[in-house]
Amino acid sequence: MSDTHAQTVRYVRESMLPEQEPPLAEKGAVKWIRENLFSGWMNIILTVVSLYVIFLVLSGFLPWMFGGVWNAGSLNECREVLAANGGDAHSGACWAVVEDRWLQLLFGFYPPEFYWRPILTFLLMFVALAPVLYSDQVPRPFLAFTAIYPFLAAWLIWGGAFWTPTLVFLGFIVGYVAFRLIAPIAGQIAAVTAAIVATVVWWMVVTPNVSDGLYRMVGNSRFDSAQVEMTNQMETLPQVIAEIEEQQEAVAAEIADAVAEKDAILARIEEGSGDISALRGELDTTMQGLTALRDQASSLSQEHFRVGQVLSGARSLLGNLATLEEREASLPDARAEVDVLREALPRGLRNMTNPALAPEGTPPEVLDQIDAYGTAVNNVVTIEDGIRTTYQQLGRIGLEPVDSREIGGFMLAVIIGVAGIVLSMPLGILLALGRQSDLFIINKTCVAFIETIRGVPLIVWLFTASILLNYFLPPGSNLDLVVRVIIMVTLFAAAYIAEVIRGGLAALPKGQYEAADALGLDYWKSMRLIVLPQALKISIPGIVNTFIGLFKDTTLVVFIGLLDPVGLSNAIRASTDWNGIYWELFAFIGLLFFAFCFSMGRYSLYLEKKLQREHR
Repeated sequence: MSDTHAQTVRYVRESMLPEQEPPLAEKGAVKWIRENLFSGWMNIILTVVSLYVIFLVLSGFLPWMFGGVWNAGSLNECREVLAANGGDAHSGACWAVVEDRWLQLLFGFYPPEFYWRPILTFLLMFVALAPVLYSDQVPRPFLAFTAIYPFLAAWLIWGGAFWTPTLVFLGFIVGYVAFRLIAPIAGQIAAVTAAIVATVVWWMVVTPNVSDGLYRMVGNSRFDSAQVEMTNQMETLPQVIAEIEEQQEAVAAEIADAVAEKDAILARIEEGSGDISALRGELDTTMQGLTALRDQASSLSQEHFRVGQVLSGARSLLGNLATLEEREASLPDARAEVDVLREALPRGLRNMTNPALAPEGTPPEVLDQIDAYGTAVNNVVTIEDGIRTTYQQLGRIGLEPVDSREIGGFMLAVIIGVAGIVLSMPLGILLALGRQSDLFIINKTCVAFIETIRGVPLIVWLFTASILLNYFLPPGSNLDLVVRVIIMVTLFAAAYIAEVIRGGLAALPKGQYEAADALGLDYWKSMRLIVLPQALKISIPGIVNTFIGLFKDTTLVVFIGLLDPVGLSNAIRASTDWNGIYWELFAFIGLLFFAFCFSMGRYSLYLEKKLQREHR
């Protein structure tokens, strides 16, 4: 542009104007409110109505929630305190039930002195999951701990000798070695079959014999020292129990005095005598002291129970040690008697131990022989169980065992939910691949399994696990109920995961499969390196949704006798102290489940954003 033209065009600005702030209505919260809440007359009406409804809900909920009572020993005391504070007996929440029973809601009837074990297991779970959930930030060697963690967790929760989880872990190593040896010779299908057979044989045959041998070896070395230790406990623990009982009586007297003082303050508040504000402050102080005394009484009761258990265990073990040599000496004769009685039976009835199951028309003398044979077999089983139990008590090197009946609360939901999630994922992948397989037997087997599992409600499968699953196990075996539930929950979730992953496989373009073939990859490598990573990325929302549903469905175990948080809430509400309370317990339980499920949902969003590879 020439100089003359530049001078004649006077409206052309030679310099930029300084930047200015945008109008208030075009930025920040004001802009968001104007565009989302007040963009039109219909939106304005809906916003006003919604705000009014929210106000009505919060105006009733917040005073109930934050005006509740935390220091009380029963629902009646909660209502008395609320009434003394100038409100209605139902105007506030009775959070005292949560303060009183929150440990039970978390751990069930797990021994309090062993709370450190599930807490440590829970913390180690995040260490084990870190290499899987955040693989780009955690070094790969940490995957070794991830592989060991399930066995370590089971040992920490259930206790027992340290070699039990070790032997179970070695079963997987035996299966892996069998796979590596057979695969180059007979192919992968035969190698997988050999690995499964080797693992099952190791668990069913080798593990029990090795475990019993270790118990016996350690038990024999401890025999004399255990007798001395149990005798000392029998002499000293009764005195300890007597001292605890004296402390319990003293605390009970203090509780009675505090209750009387509380009743006197309440009476003065009802009469209106004295400074009401000061009396309410005195009532709060008294209730706090009463709560502390009740906590002390509860601790003494738990200590009394624990010492009593130790004394009972010492008495039982000492009695077993006294009769151990006699039982071992009588066992060969008892087995010989079984062999003689068995040979005396007719050939077709030699394995029958119950005369009621004999065929119709069996002579009476044969029925008597069957009855005698069954009695002899039961005698041998009793002797063997007694010897085995004694050596297990005597030769245990590890943690004190905890029965599954004592595991409950939210800990039970976490155990079943996490185990089901971890185990159902690989099984679901295999079922999805099997359903798409060209091999007729594999395809139809996977289809039948998936459709059968999905066509029956989970509660029916849980009843199956509780009642019928033991019938499919070898005679004499008794699989733990929690383990049976984990198996059924895993199979149920795997069927749904398989369909979710099958949808991801179907969404992939056919060119991805052709590209894997063009690279010369075999089936498993193409699935592992090309197909499955893309299919799983597509399936993330559905997979996490299934996991969340699985975790919430763990509450159904209450119907088969396991005390999850919902089952414990029913037991708490059945007590005389808390009979009639509802919302507070369910609010606490709902908060626990929400924390877990919301965390899984947020991780799902994080994973989706992390794996986005679209070019924009």
